[in-house]
Amino acid sequence: MVTIAQCQRLHSAWYAALATATGGRTFSTHGSSWAWLPARGELMLLFPEEISPAGIRPALAEGVRLRARTVGVWLNAAVKPTGLAELGFRPGQQSWWMQALAATVAGHHDDGAALTTEVSEYSGPLAQELRVVRSQPRQAWHAEARVDGDIVGASYSFYPSGVEGLKGLGGIYNLEVLPPHQRRGIGTALLSRCAQAAMASGAQHLALNATPEGSALCLERGFSLVGRGNTYWLEL
Repeated sequence: MVTIAQCQRLHSAWYAALATATGGRTFSTHGSSWAWLPARGELMLLFPEEISPAGIRPALAEGVRLRARTVGVWLNAAVKPTGLAELGFRPGQQSWWMQALAATVAGHHDDGAALTTEVSEYSGPLAQELRVVRSQPRQAWHAEARVDGDIVGASYSFYPSGVEGLKGLGGIYNLEVLPPHQRRGIGTALLSRCAQAAMASGAQHLALNATPEGSALCLERGFSLVGRGNTYWLEL
């Protein structure tokens, strides 16, 4: 069974991969682990065991130096957000951690979804983040769906190697289908294609962070809820 701790560790590994691929970095301040994602101007505090002003304040100063636009904090539900409000953070969307057998997800239809390393329509952050599949072709994959030649949906899958405690566990990230094309099987096809890619590299289970709205599709395609977490956000 996949645990919340594994979901969090996988999420941190994904952000680290994105940071590396887009010219960012990871760093620590007094036991607080951070990922700098320059493509979107985001600085992320990832699952601290407790909120430490001594760990946050120097990172905020670094965020200003880096010209970050947003600072995010990802928390386990058991960790109290003590002091975040005083620093200007506001509650964000709750994390819904979900898991499934990779074979179950891969077993659904994948018609209309294809793996790709280039998307001509992508620009800005989307184009920069696509570098992760070119820099880590055995660990990260991007799937797209098109209708009449136009891209209408996309998703990533990720199966890191060498991360302690994550053997057999891959992730699904940034699944999105444009509203006019939802409820037509495109999300299912993207999930299946991404699952197949991760399975080919050894993933046996998959985890993802669903929105409350997106959780319905995930439940229908074999995912179950592991637990919930919290996020907090600060605009610089």
